Order: sequence, then structure tokens, then C-alpha cells
Amino acid sequence: MLLPNSVPVNSLNHPILSQKGIKLAIKRLDLVHTEVSGNKFFKLKYNLEQAKIEGKHSVLTFGGAFSNHIYATAEAAKAESLESIGIIRGEKIEPLNATLAHAEQRGMQLHFIDRKSYREKATADFLNQINEKFGDFYLIPEGGTNELAIKGTQEILDSSDKQFTHICTSIGTGGTFAGIFSSLSANQQIIGFSSLKGEFIRQEISELLKVQQLSNPRSLEIFTNYHFGGYAKYRKELIEFIWWFYENFGLVLDPIYTGKMAYGLWDLIQQGFFPKGSKILMIHTGGLQGNIGFTERTGIELPPQAPRDM
Repeated sequence: MLLPNSVPVNSLNHPILSQKGIKLAIKRLDLVHTEVSGNKFFKLKYNLEQAKIEGKHSVLTFGGAFSNHIYATAEAAKAESLESIGIIRGEKIEPLNATLAHAEQRGMQLHFIDRKSYREKATADFLNQINEKFGDFYLIPEGGTNELAIKGTQEILDSSDKQFTHICTSIGTGGTFAGIFSSLSANQQIIGFSSLKGEFIRQEISELLKVQQLSNPRSLEIFTNYHFGGYAKYRKELIEFIWWFYENFGLVLDPIYTGKMAYGLWDLIQQGFFPKGSKILMIHTGGLQGNIGFTERTGIELPPQAPRDM
């Protein structure tokens, strides 16, 4: 089984926090494992264990060309002596970008399909086709969210995190949000920041919690107005904020998930959303490997990966 490193919780200091009477800290899941970063570590942990229990020799999953999930699955499978197959959305472009090149170097077999076919990936016909092509494998859904992933993400919070009144995380497929939600203590509220455009995420989260029978009565709130245009979209103010956050706190964010979450959280703090005396814990869900691909794709420089000494 994948073994985690010790995960630090860093306290953040800023005049606005003092002014608002708020304490803010960040849980560094980006440091949970040398290569399997962030929430992906927790999503993959029990899935890979189950693959071994079922006697599978390979895992197969899906993702885009810059996918954190593809990158992490390739790393985790290699660490667990499993073969990996990645079904990649879109045409193969050579040379491969940093994400896919790294996955291939870790032994992942990459298979590219057009976007129309990719949309059919959950159908019986498509799954039968890939079974015929790749043989017997353990299937992990795109983004990694399933029952075993949520079992893993329920372990993100530990006893030392019970002091916090608010837990804040980004939302993609919802597995991390659901796991944390189900592990909240009585005094805690979870706040999610969707990286996707649209209100549909509220219904998806509701259905996910229902299907997984996660009926924790604790309060939750989801913000859908900090997506900056949609998944993998960005605006100038988001990039400027990521640099501001780095200059003030010495911590690197990504523009897909953590940057949007942190931007939204800081905006809420400034607006006075949180009561005086609140203790807020931000979850850094990792994904920093994608910053290289973001710069490749856009030409926009992001803060260096090595943290600054503050």
C-alpha cells in the first residue's frame, strides 16, 4: 500500500487576517508523497490495494493531456508494481507534453482517442472494446472518484484538524469534498469551490453523497462563482493572485484547482463572510506538476516549484 509522508499544516499570517479576527492555515497535501501528490494519493490508495486483491496486473484510467490524475496514476501504479494504461482525450501530439512524457516514462501505456469517442467512455460498448484491446485490468474512473477513493479521502483530516471551524477545498469530480464532508467533526463546516462552470455541480455533489450514503448532518456550502470561465480557464486576476499568494506566503498554487479555491477563500475573508474567531483550514490538493504544462500551453510563467523561505 502507498505510504504517506508526514503532512504539515502551515499557519498563514497577514494583516487582513488579524483585522478580521481570523486564523488561517493550509494543509499541505502537495507534500503527502514524493510523486503521488495531493488528493490523488488518497483517491488511489485503496483502489490500487483493491486491484491487487482482485489479482489484477494492470490498472486503466482516463484523462486529458495535462491530467494530474494520469500523472499520479502512472506514479502510483509503478510504486505498487502494477502496469498502467491511460486513455487520453484528443490526438497524440509529439513531442509529448511534460505530463504525458512523465507518465510514459513511468511505464504507462498511452492510448489516444478522439473527443467524441471519449464522451462514450462510460458506455458498455466502449468498455467492451477496451477490454478486448487491453485484456483484464482494474478500472479507475476519470478523476479517480469512486467508493474506494472516498474511503481514502476520508483520511485527509486527522485528530489535530478538529480545532478548525471551516475546512475549504476545491471541487473537481467531488471525491475529495465528499470524503472530507463525511469525516467532519460536530463543530465544523466544509466549503467547496468549484473549478467548473455551472450550477450542475451542486446536484452532482448531492447525488454523490446520496449514492455513497454520506448522510453527515454537518453543514456544507459550495461556491460556483470562482471558476474564471470554467475548467482549465483562467483570467489575469487569477494569475496575479497566484503570484501575490506566493510573494506573501511562499506557497505555490496551481491555476486549475488550488488557485481558484484560494482566490475565492481570500475574497470571502475580505468580504467578512467568516465570523470573528473562525479558524479556517485550506486543503492544498496538490497538482503542481500541471503548472509546467500550463506554462507550455499559455506561455504564462507561474511561481517556481521550490517554496520560498518566509
